[in-house]
Amino acid sequence: MYRKYVKRIFDIIFSLVMLPFVFLICLIIGPLIYLEDKGNIFYKAKRRGVNGKIFEMYKLRSMRMNAPDMRNADNSTYNSPDDPRITKIGKVIRKISVDELPQVFNILKGDMSFIGPRPITINRPLSEYDEKRRIRLTVRPGISGYSQAYFRNSIDQEKKLQYDAEYAKNVTFWGDIKIVFKTIEMVLFRKNIYIEQENVSDVHEVK
Repeated sequence: MYRKYVKRIFDIIFSLVMLPFVFLICLIIGPLIYLEDKGNIFYKAKRRGVNGKIFEMYKLRSMRMNAPDMRNADNSTYNSPDDPRITKIGKVIRKISVDELPQVFNILKGDMSFIGPRPITINRPLSEYDEKRRIRLTVRPGISGYSQAYFRNSIDQEKKLQYDAEYAKNVTFWGDIKIVFKTIEMVLFRKNIYIEQENVSDVHEVK
């Protein structure tokens, strides 16, 4: 019942509650993003959602226009405090964790949930997905999820995918509540934001 209906009802209610705040943030931050390099305010990334459906995930743009998609050796997103792709205002909105807020619109559309595995890229065709990747796609991706809240960048990509697959098989109300509080803790104390340097020696650009 919770997984199929109640979770979606909560998503809609809390999205509507958050809309005025999200609009206000966009009105304040949007012009600053544009003025820095005259580029787009929003960044739209193609991601796979529930059952593998491709959708456009919204973010406030924190990188310069047409920045290359850099990946670590395990195909996780490259993340560094000295990343030259990030704009000045981008560093600020990432630090205060508001760049993901436009995903509230994705939640209202039904593409995403507040809690679920982080949306996966479309670089790999579905035919090449292993079991844990397929299991992750049985639930809506989220703004935050089990791996994001508990580990963020402290474990490698394959472990994140496995933990998220376990979450997808056991979605519960109390499990989601715990993830919400762990996410708040992670944002406030900025835990596990950057991968240890020895784990990012092989960084490549995705073409």
